[in-house]
Amino acid sequence: MNCPFCKNTETKVVDSRETNEGKITRRRRECLKCEARFSTYEEVEILHLMVVKKNGSKTEYDKNKIETGIRKALEKRPISEEKVAKLMGDIEYEISALEKLEITTREIGKIVLKKLKELDEVAYVRFASVYKYFGSIESFKKELDLLDKE
Repeated sequence: MNCPFCKNTETKVVDSRETNEGKITRRRRECLKCEARFSTYEEVEILHLMVVKKNGSKTEYDKNKIETGIRKALEKRPISEEKVAKLMGDIEYEISALEKLEITTREIGKIVLKKLKELDEVAYVRFASVYKYFGSIESFKKELDLLDKE
């Protein structure tokens, strides 16, 4: 693991903790050169999962695409990096629990929406506005009314 401050390749693990119900391991590290401390997160990687897009084309699963959308939805929201990491871990865990070789963008979107709704309603609405592609202000209002009723 390279030190993010001085790029030294020699670090030592000071502390390890399981987070997100054991789905992620958080390691506190110290650089042996500059003595700076930083955290790393270790998680299971989903391999060889294909995503089926709306038009029927297929592409390899890329968690960075999901994270980019989530970060845009969470922009300027009071959500810590630890909560974002937990959210991503929860989403990936739920996707892998399906035990499929292929998953549709619709299925991924539903999982993301469910998890965002639990974390932050504003981020949920932001993500839903792109994912659900509201055709009118009325359809957007209906979604807000549903959220308000819950």
